[in-house]
Formats: sequence, C-alpha cells, structure tokens
Amino acid sequence: MSGTGQHPVGIDALLEQVRDGYRRVAAHEAYEAARTGEALLVDIRYAALRERDGVIPGALVVERNELEWRLDPQGSHKAPEATGHDLRVVVICNEGYASSLAAASLHQLGLHRATDLVGGFQAWKAAGLPVTPAA
Repeated sequence: MSGTGQHPVGIDALLEQVRDGYRRVAAHEAYEAARTGEALLVDIRYAALRERDGVIPGALVVERNELEWRLDPQGSHKAPEATGHDLRVVVICNEGYASSLAAASLHQLGLHRATDLVGGFQAWKAAGLPVTPAA
C-alpha cells in the first residue's frame, strides 16, 4: 500500500464505479446509432482478436494504447473522426470490460458522450449484427 492514504479498489468495484458515470448501450442500440450517424463505433480489440473474429463494418479501429491520442479533439495525433467533445463514441472491446475503463478515460478528456458496448464485440456478433473478415 502506498503512503497516499488511499485504500486499494478491486477491478470489480472500479468497473462498477466508472459505469455509474454513464449509460452503457446494447448491441442493437449501438448498431442503430452508428447506422444513422449518431455515434462513432471504436473497436479497441487487439489485432489477433480482429483477425480471429472479424471486424464491425464502419468501426474505427484504434488500439487501446492509442485511444486517447486518437480521439482527443485537441490532440496532435487525432483521427479525422475526432471532430469535437460532443462526439458520441461507443467503445468496443472483446467482452465489454476494457471498454468501460476506456470510456471513462475518454470522459476525463471531455468526451462526455462516450460510452461502451455491453458485452463487447462478442455481444455484437451474438446479436447477428454485421461482421466482416479483418483486412
């Protein structure tokens, strides 16, 4: 334990805490928001998972370790899709855990509409939503 006086928080408690800060979305809601242009889907899964399971057509693929740099609208390494702090972003990982922490990190950057997909890519695929082979 460090000398900061803070008590350690387990990952389950941390996930619950960060998820209380926003409303997560289900697969069909994310699909509809992306289809209508209301949200940007951002796939943060690593390459081996994308190669194994495929990708979501139209989703921006950003490795987790680059996410904040690519989506910060004020950042020097921003993606063209990072148009402003009002951008609605749905972060997608494999099963919906890492994406929650990523969405919370985006909130800290001022992307107040960031959320994540409940169940991640596996829920998307199980819902029968579009998936294509990784390029």
